[in-house]
Order: sequence, then C-alpha cells, then structure tokens
Amino acid sequence: MLLGALPFLLVVVLYLVASDVRLAANAGDKLLPSVSTLAGTITRYAAEPDKRTGEFLLWVDTAASLKRLGLGLAFSAALGLLFGMVTGIIPYVRAGLAPLVAVLSMVPPLAILPILFIVFGLGELSKVVLIVIGVTPFIIRDLAQRASELPTEQIIKAQTLGASTWQILLRVVLPQMWPRLIDAVRLALGPAWLFLIAAEAIAATDGLGYRIFLVRRYLSMDVILPYVVWITLLAFATDFILKQFSRRAFAWHHGGGAR
Repeated sequence: MLLGALPFLLVVVLYLVASDVRLAANAGDKLLPSVSTLAGTITRYAAEPDKRTGEFLLWVDTAASLKRLGLGLAFSAALGLLFGMVTGIIPYVRAGLAPLVAVLSMVPPLAILPILFIVFGLGELSKVVLIVIGVTPFIIRDLAQRASELPTEQIIKAQTLGASTWQILLRVVLPQMWPRLIDAVRLALGPAWLFLIAAEAIAATDGLGYRIFLVRRYLSMDVILPYVVWITLLAFATDFILKQFSRRAFAWHHGGGAR
C-alpha cells in the first residue's frame, strides 16, 4: 500500500512546490492555485448554494453526469450481452453480424457527435446515445470472444441432453457471461467518461464536463483541477464497486473464495 501511495504523494509534493514557485513569482498566477484557493473553491461549489440558482453546483453536476453515464452503460451492457452471446455461439449470426460490429468499432464516436445532435437534438438522449455507440461494439466483441472460448464439451453435452439453442444460451452461456460482462463494463468506464465529458462540453446546461468547459475561458484552474480529480475518484470508485461485486457474486470466476 505504501508503494502504491508513493507516486501519488510525489505528484502532490511536486504540485505544491511548483505552485509555491509560481505564486512567489506572480501572486496572481492562475495556472497552479494554492491549496487554500483550491479548498475555498471546493467549499464554495460543494457546501454553499449558488447565489443565482440556489443549488449546490458540484452535487448537481455530479448527479447529472452520473445519470447520463449510468443510462449509457446500462444500455451498452444490455446490448453487448445480448449480441455478444449470440455472435459468439451461433455461427450464422457471427457470420452476418461480426463484420458490422468490427466496422462500427472503428468509427470514432466523437466524429459523429454533430450527427447525433442533429438527429436526437441537444437534450439528454444524444449524450446517452453517444456513450452507447462508443462503448457497445467493444463490449459485443469482447463477450463474443469470451463466449466462443467456452469449452465445446459444455455445448455438446447440452445438445446431447436435448437443449435447444435458446436453452444453451440461457442455461449454459449466460451464467458464465455475467462476470465477463462486468469486466467488459469496467474496461469501458474510461471511454464512457471521455464521450460523456465531450458531449457535455458541447451541449449541456449542467454536468461535470459542462462546468469544466464553462470556466476554462476564465482560466479557473481552481475549479478545473478539483473537478478533474473528482471525476477520477468517481471513475475509480465505480470500478472498485464493480470489482468487489464481481468477486463476491461470482467467486468461481476469480479462482475460489471472494477476497
């Protein structure tokens, strides 16, 4: 734990030293604000209502972003699980669907963001759809690969016992895909946050990405830096929760007892 914490401590020390040097040369420097300035900004955004709206901006932005992220990942996981299983198990589906999914995974989602705004408008739907388009193809390809790697003996034994294709999918494949789906969603967290922040920066009235790009014109690093750290902590916490849930719910997938 100490070795893991050491790089973070070094980053903090380097920031403090660099901030002191810049502020000593220019007391009005905005690039590396002091710790007291950062603390004051965090308090103002998290613990004091906004004078114009009466809202606690940090928590309003967090709730808006987490709602969009959660919806996007939920739809992506559902589509990825469904199409990933059938693509990996059913040869005819794989032959027809796998090339399309491979091509879609190569399309830069941010490049089609203007199209999404034109088609779905500037509301919540376009932001959720961007996450779905950006994440789903990778989940499908990952789960299709995992499904195709299942022991052939399991499929043959199920067929010998008279199982239909859907029974094989539901009784043999699906139970083994749940922990793999969680792993795929964990890997998709980074890109999902990227797409969300980009969408909020262009068209939103709240959200973590919206707030960062709103204050950038004023060089308000005392707002941008805490928001970036907060986004990182949220992503880390989400990943940790998913990992712990997977270890406890699917201990067999992690080599025995949950730890």
